[in-house]
Amino acid sequence: MNSTVSIFTEIPETLHESLKNYLETHPDWDQNRVLTAALSLFLLQNGDSDRRAARVYLETLFHHC
Repeated sequence: MNSTVSIFTEIPETLHESLKNYLETHPDWDQNRVLTAALSLFLLQNGDSDRRAARVYLETLFHHC
């Protein structure tokens, strides 16, 4: 069973604008999906190659296909 945790963070306004523009043109994505994909990819590239992060990344990418 996958559990989720809420997270609150501040991001630069320019990044927020880019995210809004992306979401307007990709209706199958939402803010949570984008941030989950971005964070899991970051952890894959910079972490200890945790298989759980890889699974989350792939599930997030192909969730709505």
